[in-house]
Amino acid sequence: MPATVPEKPALEGLESKWDGVWSSQGTYLFDREGATRDCVYSIDTPPPTASGSLHIGHVFSFTHTDIVARFHRMRGKRVFYPMGWDDNGLPTERRVQNYYGVRCDPSLPYEPDFVPPFEGGDNKSSKAADQKPISRRNFIELCERLTVEDEKQFEALFRELGLSVDWSQTYRTIGDDSLRTSQLAFVRNVARGEAYQAMAPTLWDVTFRTAVAQAELEDKEQPGAYHRLEFHRADGEPLYIETTRPELLPACVAVVAHPDDERYQPLFGTTVTTPVFGVEVPVVAHHLAQADKGSGIAMICTFGDITDVTWWRDLDLPNRAIIGFDGRIVSEPPAAIDTEAGREAYAQLAGKTVFSAKQAIVELLKESGELIGDPKPITHPVKFFEKGDRPLEIVSTRQWYITNGARDEALRAKLVELGRELDWHPDFMRVRYENWVGGLTGDWLVSRQRFFGVPLPVWYPLDADGNPVFDEPIIAPEDILPVDPSSDPAPGYDESQRGVPGGFQGEVDVMDTWATSSLTPQLAGGWERDPELFQAVFPFDLRPQGQDIIRTWLFSTVLRAALEEGGKPWTNTAISGFIVDPDRKKMSKSKGNVVTPADILAAHGSDAVRYWSASSRLGTDAAFDERNPTQIKIGRRLAIKILNAAKFVYGFEAPEGFDRVTEPIDLSMLAELDRVVRVATEALESYDHARALETVETFFWTFCDDYLELVKERAYSAESAPEGKASAVLALREAIDVLLRLFAPVLPFATEEVWSWTHDGSVHTASWPVPSESASDAHAGLLELAGRALTGIRGAKTAAKVSQKAPVLSAVLTGSEADLAALRLVEADLKSVGRIATLDYRSGEELSVGDIVLAPAQ
Repeated sequence: MPATVPEKPALEGLESKWDGVWSSQGTYLFDREGATRDCVYSIDTPPPTASGSLHIGHVFSFTHTDIVARFHRMRGKRVFYPMGWDDNGLPTERRVQNYYGVRCDPSLPYEPDFVPPFEGGDNKSSKAADQKPISRRNFIELCERLTVEDEKQFEALFRELGLSVDWSQTYRTIGDDSLRTSQLAFVRNVARGEAYQAMAPTLWDVTFRTAVAQAELEDKEQPGAYHRLEFHRADGEPLYIETTRPELLPACVAVVAHPDDERYQPLFGTTVTTPVFGVEVPVVAHHLAQADKGSGIAMICTFGDITDVTWWRDLDLPNRAIIGFDGRIVSEPPAAIDTEAGREAYAQLAGKTVFSAKQAIVELLKESGELIGDPKPITHPVKFFEKGDRPLEIVSTRQWYITNGARDEALRAKLVELGRELDWHPDFMRVRYENWVGGLTGDWLVSRQRFFGVPLPVWYPLDADGNPVFDEPIIAPEDILPVDPSSDPAPGYDESQRGVPGGFQGEVDVMDTWATSSLTPQLAGGWERDPELFQAVFPFDLRPQGQDIIRTWLFSTVLRAALEEGGKPWTNTAISGFIVDPDRKKMSKSKGNVVTPADILAAHGSDAVRYWSASSRLGTDAAFDERNPTQIKIGRRLAIKILNAAKFVYGFEAPEGFDRVTEPIDLSMLAELDRVVRVATEALESYDHARALETVETFFWTFCDDYLELVKERAYSAESAPEGKASAVLALREAIDVLLRLFAPVLPFATEEVWSWTHDGSVHTASWPVPSESASDAHAGLLELAGRALTGIRGAKTAAKVSQKAPVLSAVLTGSEADLAALRLVEADLKSVGRIATLDYRSGEELSVGDIVLAPAQ
């Protein structure tokens, strides 16, 4: 046995051993010297949010991507496989608040030597009032500090998992290059008329005091109640309207029914008067009104929900918004409430939260007799910010938008076309993209009232009275990017003119984090920074990601590429399924059922966990039971078997002077292995890693359980039969060599360990196996047939209640003439493994072994 083969191979310690070797040797570095687009395979890797910890879903989906990267690297491609960290945005801010016990107050001055109240605590239950207010700059410095530490831990875990990432190509979504790229793309959007500013109804999270985009919405079932209110017609008759939001009664601008609803058709064009406040509002018709909901007629308020916004816009109604940025009723009533009684009633709501205002208006309605009956409890879906815990409100704000096809049919059609040009894996995920594009109702809101993000590169001139002229924004020239308008003066001004009449004020909003993440191909590929690199990698070959962010990340990236490049950003997109718990519920932090991967990797080994990931097809949800990870245990058993089987094979020495495989069973095994190579290659080319793994693994166990057992005696044999011995040893070694390369994308550590015993260099830069041109079908099926015969011999001995090593004087092999003729080719191996002196053949319908005569006990 070669000295390089360990006496007792083991999986333990392989991760740290080989990560160190790969790093020192630059195994996965992208070779850009002379690289052209034809020789590169580029991956637009999803940058995980650097706030907190990775979860088992990251392991799952990133393993899928890594299998693709390793496969194409072995196929001879120069793989561009960067890693990004999504470290700006709300999740980071929340983590910093909880971790350090602080909150941002932009009005406070910077403290150069600031020390946070504490460090390292969750503090999730802490209220804003309990957190120490600090300046924006101090807050951003803490964000920078914590994300860098989180990213170090993430990289360490991904290295342990064996991701073949080029760590020299790492980027951060808040780094200087990312700031410039994001701002440059935005500036060009403005120049082409694709980005604009508008005062409009905006979905607003009152906890985080920020606008929320359509893609960030989440419906949650919430308890509510229908309140039946009495409006008053001009003829004195009552008109009953049911609403779940009576606190918005002061903001009522109309009542609406479906145009085909015969009950209300006579009222269209007339007016009714609101209860309590006595405001006259029109009765209007709109197709979105639901005749079978409540009383079939609804009040339109500015703004209770998204449908109110649609009605307000379509019917050109006035704006009487009463909810402020803090989620409370504003102090001044709408001008339409012009009676003393109405204003007194409104004063009882002013300053209250919507919950308290609802209680107050219900009391007022009871006093006036205009609340009919008791409220009827219901449960209904309510819009939330996906990271928030209070229902969204709709307020009127000035925000920045990017066109996304919602109001531009040509752009919408272009985005659908680009989606169809993409190869989707699996293909059925395409419909989710098309449904999202088709269902867009408004342009993409990209401004956020947050602190840790990419600043919008905009200033506003101040008029002689010191008021901002929003309609004449000052857009940063490309040559000064990146900029921070909150600290950098506007072009043509100096800092002394900030905030004074005739001077300027800087935009304090930052970009939505997706406005940066939508540019990951540009960020990673060096757009407008490294033209040579960008030309070699763009459009990328692959975008891997989760199905839940098709509407956000995938769509927005296609949009930005369409606007900037006029084409699609990648050729393929691979969509992973969800990880679900044993009850088939999606794992998420909000549900408290997330499993962190560090302990799992430590307990079972990275190859075992990668095997579990690779066993699931793209787009398919995978169950994970931390207490009984069956699939992971199977993967560990497979990795150990690879080590042991290879050690066993390398223990055989081939006689010198023989270099050909000659025996029929050996040729049959290699022919079957050629078929496995073809199937696995086709599967990986089609992004079906699960089928590739299943095919290779099935063959491997046949190889170990049947073929190895059949030929090992011949491989051990003395030099009296050198040709047969050489045939077995050469076939065994060739098979192991091919199997290691087939398993390498899934089980990188075990395969690299075994490869190092007999090869120089890495298995991961070795060539992917190809079917042998000399392979013959002359002995097709012989391996499978011999395996069945071997199973029959084992079964006969088990039935006779003797050891498998017990010698047999004779046994009868029954089967068809064709089967028996084939098995005669492997008779010597069958007799050897079965310890059988004589094999008799008998015609029959099914293959079986029987009538064994045991040798007398010695």
